Amino acid sequence: MRESFSNSSIYDSRGALALGEHKLSIDGVEQSYYVAGRGPVCLVHAGGPGFHWDYMRMPLLEKTMTVVYIESIGTGSSGMLPDGDYNMSRYAYYAHKVAEHIGARRPYFLGHSHGGFVGLQYALDYPDELGGLIVYSSAPCMGPDIGMEQVWQIELYAQRWPDRPEAQDAKQAWMDLITGAAQDSESTLNILRRLLPAFFGDYWNLPEEVEEWKANLNFTFDPNRKPHTWDVRDVLHTILAPALILVGENDFNCGPRWATEMAEKIPGSQLYTFEEGGHMSHVENPQEFTRVVSDFVSQVIRSK
Repeated sequence: MRESFSNSSIYDSRGALALGEHKLSIDGVEQSYYVAGRGPVCLVHAGGPGFHWDYMRMPLLEKTMTVVYIESIGTGSSGMLPDGDYNMSRYAYYAHKVAEHIGARRPYFLGHSHGGFVGLQYALDYPDELGGLIVYSSAPCMGPDIGMEQVWQIELYAQRWPDRPEAQDAKQAWMDLITGAAQDSESTLNILRRLLPAFFGDYWNLPEEVEEWKANLNFTFDPNRKPHTWDVRDVLHTILAPALILVGENDFNCGPRWATEMAEKIPGSQLYTFEEGGHMSHVENPQEFTRVVSDFVSQVIRSK
């Protein structure tokens, strides 16, 4: 393993992690991450794969935690893997090297959607190195089972909003996405913008500030990315880290079916459901989201 650092220091004059963007090279691939806030360290891994990290920005959580937003390999300002082999253990490896690089001891890991897959793999590959695992709107598998569930759930979503043209187009956008209509970053982002209403419990009743969030969404498409299936359902019982499972009641993408299974199989885990929530509860219900995560972290700290 080869590592090099492109920033002169990752610490400020007080010895705390320096805020802002940082980069390091891992095995010849550039890895970017962004530091915000103060408090216990929480690694945050976005979804997609391909969504840029900043859609996961959580200003309220940054008030009590040092949030390290990882720009996953193959995305944004991070480098692409020459061989295109973005398997889950590789994602976990790069996230773990960020943790080592910043000197984080038993950090928390918050993974959203595909980032939750990475979090589960991290907890399995590095069983003694997480202070806590937060699996947010995610699932324990990636393959035909989740694909069939998503098709069924997007149909139910469209049925909940029969008089909303955007909801019907979101259903079609999902079909376009899974049938390979997107062939580059721009076309993928265009489809995802059409799909966006389905990511929320009530897209038509969002706070005004969400407009800026939507305008800043970005996505990277790596044409060399190799397809992968992944399934850890049979080994969830071996995860040792304290775990919090978060899910939106109406999340079509990674809904309650998967959250319930994870909560049942991960020892001592906690499950929290955002009533009538979708796939983006940190945007739709930021106060509730922050309270639940903060309560979990406080509970873990008290139990030490």
